[in-house]
Amino acid sequence: MTNRLTLCSQSPRRKQILHDAKYKFEVKSVKVDESFPVNMVKNKVAEFIAVQKNNQYQNIFDKKNIITADTTVIFEDEIFGKPNNFAEAKRMLERLSGQTHQVITGVCISNATQNFSFSSITDVSFKVLSSKEIKFYIDKFKPFDKAGGYAIQEWIGIIGVVGIRGCYYNVVGLPIQELFQTLKDKFRILPFNH
Repeated sequence: MTNRLTLCSQSPRRKQILHDAKYKFEVKSVKVDESFPVNMVKNKVAEFIAVQKNNQYQNIFDKKNIITADTTVIFEDEIFGKPNNFAEAKRMLERLSGQTHQVITGVCISNATQNFSFSSITDVSFKVLSSKEIKFYIDKFKPFDKAGGYAIQEWIGIIGVVGIRGCYYNVVGLPIQELFQTLKDKFRILPFNH
């Protein structure tokens, strides 16, 4: 069994985090089903989708150490997905303004002999965002590929986030500390053992 990892994701942020953690890995990506049962408890959705993705990828890339992930933003028991346009991004940021929301990333790791998944939850608090700040951010950064309509590492996070409880990298898209520990404890994979 190889120690090499396969990150099955289209996210450049997940790729960067795994790279910065000094793992050796390849990136694979195919279109997979990301649907979930409508009555599912909201804080379980990200992990459910990560597991679903992993099952589909494992059928394609048999016997590899596959990592899949999915991130959701939840506020007032509503999932904020990726906005389709300016109006949707504006609506999301106006609702998150001055409030605390949850960012949940579900992660699933599997290979030919084992499968393990977990969720990481981070509370993020925004200051009250002005309409000019929201408009500037959306116009300049076009956050249409980001759950919740924002990226914490971009301008809106720099000027707008007043508090965070939990893993910062989880909000970026990959809870690397928990992933590191899981790979070490359950899969015996370490970045310095390659």
